[in-house]
Amino acid sequence: MTVEDFITYIQTQQRYSPLTVRNYSRDLERFVCWMSERGSFSYDQFDPTKVTSQDIREWIIYRLDHDKISAASMNRELSTISSYFRFLRSRSIVDGDIFKNIKKLKVSQRLPVFVPESRMNGICETLQEESYSGDFRQQRDALIIEMLYTCGLRLQELCSLRFDICTAASDTIKVRGKGDKERIVPLLGEMQRRLRAYYDTVMGNNIPVSSSSALILNEQGDAYSRSSIQRVVLRELSKGNVQGRKSPHVLRHTFATHLLNKDADMRDIQELMGHASLKTTQHYTHNSIAKLQEIYSKAHPHK
Repeated sequence: MTVEDFITYIQTQQRYSPLTVRNYSRDLERFVCWMSERGSFSYDQFDPTKVTSQDIREWIIYRLDHDKISAASMNRELSTISSYFRFLRSRSIVDGDIFKNIKKLKVSQRLPVFVPESRMNGICETLQEESYSGDFRQQRDALIIEMLYTCGLRLQELCSLRFDICTAASDTIKVRGKGDKERIVPLLGEMQRRLRAYYDTVMGNNIPVSSSSALILNEQGDAYSRSSIQRVVLRELSKGNVQGRKSPHVLRHTFATHLLNKDADMRDIQELMGHASLKTTQHYTHNSIAKLQEIYSKAHPHK
């Protein structure tokens, strides 16, 4: 069983997202190249049965010291390689678990970055005017921000949405998230109206689409690229004077944090975000505590 067999497996049977498949391929290719440089075999002759726990430990040291990657990135790569060897064990290609005594690196917890509600309200008010402008680019770019913020979508989830949701006349959308898991996300009435307005503008501009087309399009009717969506988010958040990181994931964090600040139930937020574990969702409570501490320090008479 080669690395290519494993990649085919996660792509066709596990149905991992294209981004995850790409990351797994890159991680394994990097590891195999490193192993081949250290040994007497070529890349095509890689033999996973020869890999030991000591090799994994030396790989960790190499990546941390030579390539200066973070502990979080190292843990992700270890997860990839471990999955590959678990796949090999399930098919009796290798014996034993070389990761049995390999522990994950400690990672310092970073608070999720989010846009303050007052600033996000200003951005949304500006976008609301553009949503009904009749200009295709303005409408599309406004829709990108609004879908990420009001639905809490990941970038890949937004890219995976189909154009036919504009005509579905539904107050929910089905989102395919990590691990090919589906969840139902509500669409606010305003968002439904914006989708219909976007549909009318696409049709009015004779942009070629079909029911299987992506929701977010360019002028030629092709799917708008991930990098283009990221640039839209960067531009619009910069226009709104947002400080710090400006990415689609920041809008997803903003969605969760604002819901929590409005006393939404933690379990409901977990469901809306598509988190497998409540522990992941609970990271947002730190932002709420930080907000309370700020209010307390400003308002308490004995500050």
